[in-house]
Amino acid sequence: MVLKGLGESLRSAMQKIATAPHIDSSLIRELIKDIQRALIQADVKITLVLELSKKIEKRALSEKPPAGMTNREHTIHIVHDELVNLLGEGREIPLKKQVIMMVGLYGQGKTTTCGKLARYFQTKGLRPALIAGDVHRPAAYDQLQQLAEQIKVPVYGGGKNALTVVREGLKEFQRQDVIIVDTAGRHKLEPDLIEEMKQIFQIAQPREKILVMDAATGQQAGPQAQAFNDAISITGVILTKMDGTAKGGGALSTVAETQAPILYIGTGEHLDDFEKFEATRFISRLLGMGDIQSLLEKAQQATEKKDLEKTAKQLLSGKFDLNDMYSQMETLAKMGPLQKVAEMLPGGMGGRLQNTDMAGTQEKLRKFRVIMDSMTQEEREKPRLIKTQRTHRIARGAGVESREVKELIRYYNMSRKMMKGLSSKKAQRRLMEQLDFGI
Repeated sequence: MVLKGLGESLRSAMQKIATAPHIDSSLIRELIKDIQRALIQADVKITLVLELSKKIEKRALSEKPPAGMTNREHTIHIVHDELVNLLGEGREIPLKKQVIMMVGLYGQGKTTTCGKLARYFQTKGLRPALIAGDVHRPAAYDQLQQLAEQIKVPVYGGGKNALTVVREGLKEFQRQDVIIVDTAGRHKLEPDLIEEMKQIFQIAQPREKILVMDAATGQQAGPQAQAFNDAISITGVILTKMDGTAKGGGALSTVAETQAPILYIGTGEHLDDFEKFEATRFISRLLGMGDIQSLLEKAQQATEKKDLEKTAKQLLSGKFDLNDMYSQMETLAKMGPLQKVAEMLPGGMGGRLQNTDMAGTQEKLRKFRVIMDSMTQEEREKPRLIKTQRTHRIARGAGVESREVKELIRYYNMSRKMMKGLSSKKAQRRLMEQLDFGI
C-alpha cells in the first residue's frame, strides 16, 4: 500500500472523531496532536505540519457545518481539505503527439519509470516509443529493451554518443505519438550532466521535461527538484517507490512546496503500478474514504464498456449465474493485485480486507476460474445441475479435489443471494449512501 504507515496513523486519528459521541475542543486538539505525530513520522517538514495544524484547529473550532452535515463529518472534511491543500493538485500530461524528456539522479528508478509511462500512454490508446539516451550506464539500454518487450513498444539505442542516439531515435520514431527519451543519471548534479541535458533538450525540443525522484529521498526531494528546475525548467515530477516508504510524506510535501506539479506516482515494481497523482483522491485513500473513481477507471480499463453495462444490468435485475461470476473474477484479475483494489474501497472496507490473506484469496479466485473452465456451458448457466457425479468429473478436469468444486458452488450460492439482495431498490439506495461518504 502507498504510504502504509502514514495511512494507518491518519485513519486511527480519524477513527476517534468518527466514533466519538460528541465533538468538543479537547477532542479537536487531541486529533491535531495525532495528525502532527503521523506527519512528522512520515518526514513532512515541521514548519508545514505546524502551519497545517493551525489551519485545521482554527476551522474546526470556528466553522459551522453546512446544512445536512454533522460536526463529525465536517471535521473529517476539514482535515481532508487541508491535507489536499498541503500537497497541491497534480497535473496530467496531455494525451497528444509529443516528445517527453526524463531526467533524474542515479538510482531513482528513471529507466523503469520510462517503461511505466510508455505503458500508461499505451492504455490511453496512443503509440509510445522509447529512446535509450543513457549511454553511460552499461545496462541502461538492455533494461529499457526488456521493459519495451514486455509491453511491445519500439525502442532505439545502443550507441555510445547520447546526442547521436537521441537525434537518430527521433527520426526513427517520427510516426509514433509519444516519444519518451531516457537520459543519464548521476550521483549528484554535476556540470557535465547539466550540459548533456541542455544539449539533449536542444535536439529533442521536448514538450515535457520530467524529473523522476525516489520518494525515499524525503525532504531532500524539494532542493533537488529546485536544482533541476533551475537547470532546465522541469515541467513536472514523478515520484517512484511510494509503496511502503516512510519518507514519502516528506517528498510529496516538499516537492509540492517548490510549485513543481507532481504528475504521477510509482506504487510498485510492475509496469502497471503507476497512477496519475491527484491530491484529492490520494488523501481520500490515506484517510480510508476510498477512491471509487479510480476503482471505476481500473474496471473500465479491464472491461469493455458494453460488458460493464451488461453486467450491471444483470446484477441489478437479480439474475446471476456462473458465467457472470466468471466474468467478474476475470475483470478483478485484470485490475491488478487485490491489495491495491482494496485500498480504493470506501467505508473502511479496504482496511478490513487488507487484514485478510490477500495472496491466498487471489490464488483461490484463480483456481475457481480453472474449475469453471472445466464445466460445460449448461452447467455454468444452471449450477443446480452440478451433483456428485458432475462434481467428480469437473474436479478431474480441473486437477483439483471434489471438495474445492463444492467450495466454489457454496461461494456462488452466497454471491447469488447477495446479488439478489442488491436487486431491491431499498438495497441499491442503501449501497449508494454507503459509497457516498466513506467514514
